[in-house]
Amino acid sequence: MTLVQTDEQVLGYLGRALSFEFSAVQLYTTQARLVHDWGLTEVAEQFKAEAAEEMGHADRIISRMLALGMAPNASQLRPVRLGQSLKQLLEYDYQFENELVGLYKQAASHCASIGDSENRLFFESLLNEELEHAKGLNKWLASME
Repeated sequence: MTLVQTDEQVLGYLGRALSFEFSAVQLYTTQARLVHDWGLTEVAEQFKAEAAEEMGHADRIISRMLALGMAPNASQLRPVRLGQSLKQLLEYDYQFENELVGLYKQAASHCASIGDSENRLFFESLLNEELEHAKGLNKWLASME
C-alpha cells in the first residue's frame, strides 16, 4: 500500500463516510429483523436489500481508501434507532439518509474547491445514489399518509 498525496480533509470525509455506511448496514439489517418479527416479510426483504446496497457503498469507500494508501477505519457507528411502527422507522431512515446526503454534498464541494475532480466524482456518485434512496423513502412515507 503506497500513500498517495491526498488532502487530509478528503481522507476525513472518506473515514466519516465509511462509518456512516457501516451504520446504515447495521440500521437496515436490524430493521429487517424487527419488521420480520412484526410479520412484515416483504418489508423485511426491502430493508435487507437496502443493507446490501449500503454494504456495496462501504466496499467502494474501502476500495477508494486503499487506492489512496489509507487503511480503512470506521471509527464510530451510530446507534440504531428503533421505532414502534413502520412509519416511525421510515422517518428515522429518512433523517439518516439526509445526514448522509449532507456529508456527501460537503465532501464533493470540498473536493471541487481544491480541484480534486477524481474524489469529487467519487463523492458525487455516492451522493446521487443516496439522493435517490432518500427520494424513495420520502415517496414511501407519503404513501402511508
